[in-house]
Amino acid sequence: MSEFELLDPGAPVGGAFGGGAFGDGAAGGVDPLLDGLNPAQERAVIARGPALLIVAGAGSGKTRVLTHRIAHLIREKEAWPSQILAITFTNKAAAEMRERIGGLLGSAAEGMWVSTFHSACVRILRREAERFGYVSGFTIYDSADSRALLKRIIKELDADTYGFTPANAGSKISRLKNELTDVDAYSATMNASDPRDRLFVEIFRMYEQELRRANAFDFDDLIGQTVHLFRAHPDVAAVYQRRFRHILVDEYQDTNHAQYSLIRELTRPVPLAQVSQLVPPVRDRELDANGQIPGASLTVVGDSDQSIYAFRGADIRNIVEFERDFVGAEVVKLEQNYRSTQNILSAANAVIGNNFDRQEKNLWTSEGDGPKIVGFTGYSQHDEARFVAEEIEDLHRGGLDYNDIAVFYRTNSQTRALEELLIRSAIPYRVLGGTKFYERAEVKDAMAYLTSIANPFDPIAWSRLLGAPKRGIGPMAEAQLANFQEAEGITLHDALLRAGELSFGPKVRGAILGLGELLVRASRMAAGGGTTDVIAAPGEEPEEKTPAPVGDVLKLILDETEMIEKLRAKRDPQDDARAENLEELLAVAREFDVKQPGAGLLAFLTEVSLVAAADDLDDSSGTVSLMTMHTAKGLEYPAVFITGVEEGLIPHQMSVDEVGGVNEERRLMYVGITRARERLYLTLASTRATFGDVSVAMPSRFLQEIPEALIDWRQSPGEVTSRGGTASRALNAPSRPGAAGPRTRGGRVESAVSFGNGGGSGAAAVSEPASGNMQSALEQWRERKRAAKAAQASGGGFPNTIGLGSRDNGDLALEIGDRVRHDEYGEGRVVHLTGAGTKRIAHVDFESVGERKLLVKLAPITKVE
Repeated sequence: MSEFELLDPGAPVGGAFGGGAFGDGAAGGVDPLLDGLNPAQERAVIARGPALLIVAGAGSGKTRVLTHRIAHLIREKEAWPSQILAITFTNKAAAEMRERIGGLLGSAAEGMWVSTFHSACVRILRREAERFGYVSGFTIYDSADSRALLKRIIKELDADTYGFTPANAGSKISRLKNELTDVDAYSATMNASDPRDRLFVEIFRMYEQELRRANAFDFDDLIGQTVHLFRAHPDVAAVYQRRFRHILVDEYQDTNHAQYSLIRELTRPVPLAQVSQLVPPVRDRELDANGQIPGASLTVVGDSDQSIYAFRGADIRNIVEFERDFVGAEVVKLEQNYRSTQNILSAANAVIGNNFDRQEKNLWTSEGDGPKIVGFTGYSQHDEARFVAEEIEDLHRGGLDYNDIAVFYRTNSQTRALEELLIRSAIPYRVLGGTKFYERAEVKDAMAYLTSIANPFDPIAWSRLLGAPKRGIGPMAEAQLANFQEAEGITLHDALLRAGELSFGPKVRGAILGLGELLVRASRMAAGGGTTDVIAAPGEEPEEKTPAPVGDVLKLILDETEMIEKLRAKRDPQDDARAENLEELLAVAREFDVKQPGAGLLAFLTEVSLVAAADDLDDSSGTVSLMTMHTAKGLEYPAVFITGVEEGLIPHQMSVDEVGGVNEERRLMYVGITRARERLYLTLASTRATFGDVSVAMPSRFLQEIPEALIDWRQSPGEVTSRGGTASRALNAPSRPGAAGPRTRGGRVESAVSFGNGGGSGAAAVSEPASGNMQSALEQWRERKRAAKAAQASGGGFPNTIGLGSRDNGDLALEIGDRVRHDEYGEGRVVHLTGAGTKRIAHVDFESVGERKLLVKLAPITKVE
């Protein structure tokens, strides 16, 4: 059965439910899908309609509700698994949901899409890539790849003299892409009199051109290009709109504009114009009274109180204004908490209640009050860290495992004192958010080979593998090869094999040719042909090739390059660790081959590219976890320490003057508090050293919002301010000796916290000095690249991501030999035609830039009579 074949939800499921946990439905009057759910959870499972918003407070069992809702839809035969799309934000959450649904449905869960936004979009783009001039083997650039590309562009344009760095340019490009704004749209609205704006447009344009030339997408493109694809090709959108009848989105409060737009496109009804073109033909039961296929039913789960990713583009309005966007939506609130004690929940409710941009709710639990929250004020950050270390030791002696304890902080700069004291106390710990496995240099080196095998046009991977390991191919040789490849219009692999045509010495030429031959052999193996091609006998059909195991391809690379042996030979503990990382990568590849036999290299690269930062957490490591409060989202621990609860840290100084900034910081504090299950510690210091400067630290305003009765102060702020140990500075404290108590206004305690400037200091951006001693060959390479920029235009041999505007040449008939005029390339002659219909590709030899492949339907061309 085809993946896209639409089945009749009213038909029997063929016993698929027999292997699940609920059989054919309720037995003996008790429905196992609803048994044990509280009334709000039950309503969220059985509610039906065009749209449903489940406001799920922290620890309220939202994953159980989502999985049971999906199982209920399928058991009641309202949808087949293949008609359900469930979207999460991390691969870890998707795997957990997939496992839970499998436990409920058994084999009936097969065919369901349970994935992240990015994974779902990659799946769609790989299937539809040819519609906009890409091949399905496109590369996915991670953040490090994008930074490397931007670094090269900034250096080429001397943009660092204007303060541009890969970080700030990449952040701005990412923000624009998440708003579905391309370079042309931005340039139309920029301040043309500002040289920085003009230079940024040039950086953005070159970045996009290089991505297209490399047949690559960055992470932001995956979602944005899918949205543009649906808008430019309604017939493509109709296929997915018809297929997915129920769309469920987790963590909806974290969606950005591009993700919101993707959901809007997928839930639109299929218009009459597209209904008649769908294959297989539409059946009457699929249509509504207007002859359309109605929009999919949308269920979103989220909590506006946990929207903490505005810096990544998350738009809280998506969930706050859900009922306005989806008229007729039902709202169900999950307020019963199954994670934390009531004291912890009461503190969280008190803090978040001061925000106005939220759906009103109040978390509660039936598990009892539990111990009070412990507060501590240190004289310095080292004093604070000493208290944390001592309490962790006490908790451990009391029977709590180290991996049940977490320490949160607002910024990474707070870890130094904590790490020092934990080391002195011999407490095992790990810092989450450090260098991830796939970001390590040696792993990136090995992955560069695999990436180049899958996409031999990728210059980032190619440039990296030339020097990994070092083989005598220096920058000048790389420049010659790059220019030769560009001039000849061949793949980077072919350029290596033709090194004999260039003026290299015997040693360098031998190294280049050896590398080229290795890549060719590895490419043949990856395609399923072994390291040598096998030619079919006359009259025999060539045997269909099965992709080789990824582990075998990687083993060939590691053996031939001797990457592991060369690291071991250095006899350095760090190099031994690097060698172990490469061995671990090989183990990862082998594990992938076992899990997905025959999937091949492309699927492996896609999976690796989509690994999220929080997916690698190992909760069985036996170590205390240190992490930022942002990293803590989605996790929970029996004991949690929130450190640095001070003005300038939480809320962060940079947020105070931003619109909505303090509200987001309050949500971040709420998230931190609700990660604790049994014990919560809030710590701060009266003085803190930042970048070498010691300044007075003020207690956070968020402490002021927690009722005094909930906190047991081991050492209050007043006890470290020389007021006799009785007065608490800035915490509902009398403002002068003899004052009767805290000031009140309108029945509420008025904060006596003095905010001021907090003693913080800004740091000026430091840019790299422009290099003035580049060798002449490299300077010539840069000059040639500048001169070639106009000829490469929008991507050379890889035309065109879907832009905000598109044209339709559906009625343009071309034959070999016809002359055409391109808006940018000028006139050329058609030398070859491939494909048919909307996938018709014209190979055109232009006088200015040579041969280019153009998608006839969308290319800006006209026929020259």
